[in-house]
Amino acid sequence: MYCQKCGHEATGGDFCQNCGTMLNETERTKYAGFWIRFVACVIDGIIVGIPIFIIALMLGVFSLFSTGEISDFDSSYNSYSGDEYYEQSMSEFDVTMLIIQIVVWVLSIVIGILYYAGMHASKWQGTLGKMIVGIKVTDLNGQRISFLRALGRYFATILSSILYIGYIIAAFTEKKQSLHDFVAKTVVVYKR
Repeated sequence: MYCQKCGHEATGGDFCQNCGTMLNETERTKYAGFWIRFVACVIDGIIVGIPIFIIALMLGVFSLFSTGEISDFDSSYNSYSGDEYYEQSMSEFDVTMLIIQIVVWVLSIVIGILYYAGMHASKWQGTLGKMIVGIKVTDLNGQRISFLRALGRYFATILSSILYIGYIIAAFTEKKQSLHDFVAKTVVVYKR
């Protein structure tokens, strides 16, 4: 945020530290706190989680039919562990499930990058959850962030997720920044 009179960066308070001009409410930045960001995060989790769940479910059902586990369930259920057919069938099933888990994991990352980084770098400057609660992501000067910065911010959320300390610190910092905000040099503010 900059003073409208002299253009100096206003670092906080009600007056410009350079010229003393009073900063009115429209010039002050209101940072989004922990709880409003938490609500946006829950909304985004639902929005992103539903498609990932549907994809994982469809792949899981497909794998059951493609490996023959559904049709062979009765015979393999009653088999003992020394049965050669049973062990081969389970081995194929285990490999198929591992492949499906890897595919779902990769899809989750791709969907996360496209959703979070894409939306934060977009003209809306925030995900659907952030839009619903009326907040947006900006750089430290209040400008829209680039896709690369948004991508760095997305991957920095991994650091914030360690014991959730990186998220919790937003409740105690001056600009309500989480660890990933510090890493990406961003802030989350209320829309005007």
